[in-house]
Amino acid sequence: MSGLVLKLSPKERVLINGAVIENGDRRSRLSIVTPDANILRLRDAIHPQEVNTPVRRVCYIAQLVLSGDTEPDAAKPQLLRGIEQLSQVLTDHDSRQQLDTASDAVMAANFYQALKAMRALLPREARLMAAAQS
Repeated sequence: MSGLVLKLSPKERVLINGAVIENGDRRSRLSIVTPDANILRLRDAIHPQEVNTPVRRVCYIAQLVLSGDTEPDAAKPQLLRGIEQLSQVLTDHDSRQQLDTASDAVMAANFYQALKAMRALLPREARLMAAAQS
């Protein structure tokens, strides 16, 4: 994850390699120079009770790897299976592009990028679910 810059709001929390770090009273920037650091903004974290849709399930698995709660080797097949299942439903060009990015990131063991790509699909999934219910 070389070259990642985190811009943190006052009192914002971030999980870096299993350690929760809280920002002080001012906005700040952190430059992450360690490659392959596991980073998760806690404001972006999906809580277990919110894992109620297919895209959220895939995001949650990637999140568990980043938090250190799941081994990458155990999560990789689950993530790839979930992405494959979503690719059968989300067939538009933009969704396919995000799914391909997520799949490539999982194969490269870059779970932060996989999570980022999958999170981009959350608004689209919400619209599809809302349309299906009406």
